[in-house]
Amino acid sequence: MYQHDDLPRGRTRPNPRKLRLAGLAAVGALLAIGGWGLVSRYHAGIRLAQDAAVRAIPTVVVLKAAPAAANDELVLPGDVQAYYEAPIYARTSGYLKTWLTDIGTPVKKGQMLGEIDTPDVDDQLRQAQADLATAEANDRIAQSTDRRWQMLLATDSVPRQEAEEKAADAAAKDALVASAKANVARLQQLEDFKRVVAPFDGVVTARNTDIGALINTGSGIGPELFRVADVSRLRIYIRVPQPYVAAVKPGMTAALHFAEYPRRTFPATLVRTAQAIDPAARTLLVELRAENPRGELFPGGYTEVHLRVPTPADNVLLPVNTLLFRAEGLRVAKLGAGNRVVLVPVTPGRDYGTKVEVVDGVRPGDPVILNPPDSLAEGQLVRVAAPPSKDKGK
Repeated sequence: MYQHDDLPRGRTRPNPRKLRLAGLAAVGALLAIGGWGLVSRYHAGIRLAQDAAVRAIPTVVVLKAAPAAANDELVLPGDVQAYYEAPIYARTSGYLKTWLTDIGTPVKKGQMLGEIDTPDVDDQLRQAQADLATAEANDRIAQSTDRRWQMLLATDSVPRQEAEEKAADAAAKDALVASAKANVARLQQLEDFKRVVAPFDGVVTARNTDIGALINTGSGIGPELFRVADVSRLRIYIRVPQPYVAAVKPGMTAALHFAEYPRRTFPATLVRTAQAIDPAARTLLVELRAENPRGELFPGGYTEVHLRVPTPADNVLLPVNTLLFRAEGLRVAKLGAGNRVVLVPVTPGRDYGTKVEVVDGVRPGDPVILNPPDSLAEGQLVRVAAPPSKDKGK
């Protein structure tokens, strides 16, 4: 038997001080491990917040605003017309006696195209000439009588009233002569109109009559007898859309393309504009002139007019996906100092489908954000990414 405080042989009693030190060391280790965990979690939270803040910054692609081309080619359909073109109607009635020119015949001014037989006018002219002869005979007698009565009136041999009546009769007879001469002249002109002549140098483009056809006097009553056109020069009419009218000026040159001449172009010059926009089509009527000395081009046809329109130097050309449609108007997002967004109002010009011309708000070389998100706000910080390669955009 041994007492409680006694230990077996070979074993020593633990030192209380060492036990306390061991306990304190274990507690310190646990505290260090806990502190390290708290510090790690704190730094991880900071890194996570920083990473979230970085990820919250939108990434954008920026491109330089390209200047618009110095000259823009405007392609419009054109109507070709002869420089002069006139339908020829009869000025006297009768029957067509003969025609001397057919379609495609070159004619000179005053050249006879056809002749009309007018028996009724011939009879009227002969009657008018006979009436003129009668009026002249009566006038000679009246003038002679008036002279004699004026001599007798000078010696108070006849009453003054009768002498005045003779003078009035002579004046009336003189007026009848003038009237008869006018009638003869009118009928003589109708006789002259028996010859249908060309009003100017040109080509006969239509013949709508034949020998023996009944001819009626005047424009619009009967069909036109002939049509003559001057094709040595041509008028070309185009309608320019409203966005281009300010740049269209007389003296500009254009190139004409015809389907019948696929490998050739013909020069033309802009000579005048209507100086007013058609309110229905919002276009400006423009006339061009082209020389046609060899008659290769025909009036009445269609041509494709290529017109080079100058562009202001400050205009830029932007892709359509750089535009922001906001309630306050059209905007473009530019990259400002410190990678901050600057929203600027812009004025669009001509629309080319995938690109649009901007005439105000952006200058050549300005950094513009491509495909900006709708949530982009003024002053927002952005991250700039590399622009897409040209090969991918093709």
